[in-house]
Formats: sequence, C-alpha cells, structure tokens
Amino acid sequence: MVTLIDNTRPRHPEKANRPDTPVLRKPDWIRVKAPVSKEYEATRSVVREHGLNTVCEEAGCPNIGECWTQRHATMMIMGAICTRACSFCNVATGKPLPLAVNEPENVAAAVEKLGLKHVVVTSVDRDDLDDGGAAHFAAVIRAIRARRPATTIEVLTPDFLRKPGALEIVVEARPDVFNHNIETVPGLYLEIRPGARYFHSLRLLQRVKEIDPTMFTKSGIMVGLGETREEVLQVMDDMRSADVDFLTIGQYLQPTRKHAEVKTFVTPDEFKAFETTALAKGFLIVSSSPLTRSSYHADEDFARMKAARLEASRGV
Repeated sequence: MVTLIDNTRPRHPEKANRPDTPVLRKPDWIRVKAPVSKEYEATRSVVREHGLNTVCEEAGCPNIGECWTQRHATMMIMGAICTRACSFCNVATGKPLPLAVNEPENVAAAVEKLGLKHVVVTSVDRDDLDDGGAAHFAAVIRAIRARRPATTIEVLTPDFLRKPGALEIVVEARPDVFNHNIETVPGLYLEIRPGARYFHSLRLLQRVKEIDPTMFTKSGIMVGLGETREEVLQVMDDMRSADVDFLTIGQYLQPTRKHAEVKTFVTPDEFKAFETTALAKGFLIVSSSPLTRSSYHADEDFARMKAARLEASRGV
C-alpha cells in the first residue's frame, strides 16, 4: 500500500522562512459545515483501507464534508509530497518517495468499493521522474477500466514541464476528461506558481485536442489573489483559443499564514457574472462560485458537459 504522509512532521518546512501574511476573516458565503456524517466516515474508511492519499485532505478542500458524504473522493496518486512549492498550495513539498507499483490496483479497488460512476484522479508534481509520472497515470486509468469499465475517468494532471512525450502517454490511455489547471493570471505566476509557465500550460491543453479532438478538456483558476477582472477575461479568451471545454472559477482560500494572502473575497454576484461572460465566450459549461473546486460535483458536471456538446452538435 502507499505510505500515508506523516501528519506529525512539519507540513511546509520549505515555507518556514516566508513572512507571515494577513488572514482575512471569511464572509458568511464561504463558511461550510464540519464533516460529521456516517457516509463521510465510510468514505474515509475506504481511503484508509487502501492506503490512498486524496487531494481532499492534503489540499484542505472546504468541500470534503459534502463530497465524502456523497462517497466522492479525488484520488491523489504518486504520494503526498510535491516537488514544487507553489505559494497557494497546502500539499507538502520535499523529496518524494518512490512510486508504489501496486497503487493503480489500490485506486481501482477503492473506486470499485465506493461504487463511483465518475472518478477524478490527480497527483502531486513529480519533476524527479523522467516522464513526470505520465506512465503511472496511464496505469491507474487502465486499472480502473479493468475493474469498472462503465466508470468515467477524469484526470487532473501536472504540467509535465520539460517532459517530452509525457502528455501523449496520458492522452493515449483515453481518460474521458483531461484537466489541467491554469490556476491564476499570467501576471501572478512568478509569485503564485513560480515553477510553472503560463503559456506552456495553455499549450498542454491545446495539444490534448490536437491528439484527440473528441476528448473533453477542462481548466480552472482561483480568484481573490489580486488579479483584475480584465486579466480574468483574458485568461478565458486564452483558454478558448486552446479549445478548452469546461472552465472552473473558485475563491482562493489561504491555508496558513505562510501561504499567499487572500487579497479579496469575490462575491457570489461577481462569480455569477464571470459564469455568464464565460458561457458567452463559448465554453460548453462553467462552474463559478466561491466554493468551486476542480473536482467539485465533477460527476454531475461531466453529464452536463456531454449534454452541452450534444446540443451544440445539433445546433440547439
């Protein structure tokens, strides 16, 4: 089984020297209930039984109570230690452990036990691997297909920066949705996502469509980091130029005082305005709300996306 991260050690030693940043009080529309349901505990039990990591826990997702109550968990493969230190992210950074060869089968077994109709598989960045973990993604996809042929699979991948051929390995494994998050506007990359390159991420998404025009593509950004509305609209245009089908927009929430600060809490009305504009720009579907995250309601959104493509093909 995959070794679970030791939560007794410092989670962010690489961020220890960063100055503390202010923490804004959350508005009422951000508040969520603590996870207390028996269904939540059942999902947690399955995850623990198979020795898996989830982005729900490692990234401190505010929707974990709702999603796990519905037996939805986003699997995070290749360990719980990332090779990058993005200033927004709550996943630990350091030297990762070797890949667990039995992880694909463990993920597939958990998907089967949870009875998932749609599963999201993501990972930490693994810049230490020659292919960035692409072959491991493909192995997980194949293992899920073998156990649950009817389950649809969504991958949320790293950018595979400087990993020639890695993207092609994942696309050739035929996930139903290929997701890679842009995360923020290009002007904030040096501060928020220093190890990544904005136009590389755009090109990655565009390349997916070149390899397989039928594959759904998806990307998301956070707001509240100091970006302007005009910058967000430009990101939308850039994504549409890359033929991205599905856009997610959510409020950035600061994990600790050592992470990037929240500059503003975007109101629900502003999120609704982003959604209206994005749909007008041609996205098949848009999820834009304070608590939107990449895999939030992913199963329902996949059904909506298929229906939207069918309507578009009929000229409805």
